[in-house]
Amino acid sequence: MKTVYFIRHAKSSWEDMSLRDSERPLNKRGFRDAPFMAKLFKAKELQPDLILSSPAVRAYTTAKFFAEELGIAIESIETDSDLYLGNEDYILGRIQEMDETKNTLCFFGHNPTTTHLANIFYGEYLPNVPTCGIVKIQGNIGSWKQFQPKEVKFVEMHYPKQYFT
Repeated sequence: MKTVYFIRHAKSSWEDMSLRDSERPLNKRGFRDAPFMAKLFKAKELQPDLILSSPAVRAYTTAKFFAEELGIAIESIETDSDLYLGNEDYILGRIQEMDETKNTLCFFGHNPTTTHLANIFYGEYLPNVPTCGIVKIQGNIGSWKQFQPKEVKFVEMHYPKQYFT
């Protein structure tokens, strides 16, 4: 069984317009949602073998909340600059080249790529993966090379507004 979680970064701040896009931090809601969703993830007894994150502050900060909640060393989070502006083909290629000893991966990234990835596996049209949304894709495959729409499926999605009004 191979599982990938595509996680969109938590809500970011636009307060300081002098910051480059990659430097934008989380806003108040983001700092509420990221720890909450990390606790939800942990409650499902999920433990990734690898956390990969965009180096953008908002994505990396979200990934750190998950790592801390799961007892994973922050230093073990891998950053990949291509997750910042990379498209779904790049990410799928990265997954298909993954070390076979790893069975569960978490990718922390951005929209529209996160929504595009979810739609590849969803089967219907999904208009948007909300901020801090978690999309689970899973399949009974023996190799990451088989991580393709015919072999793996969209299993579930969770996002903060399901729990907060």
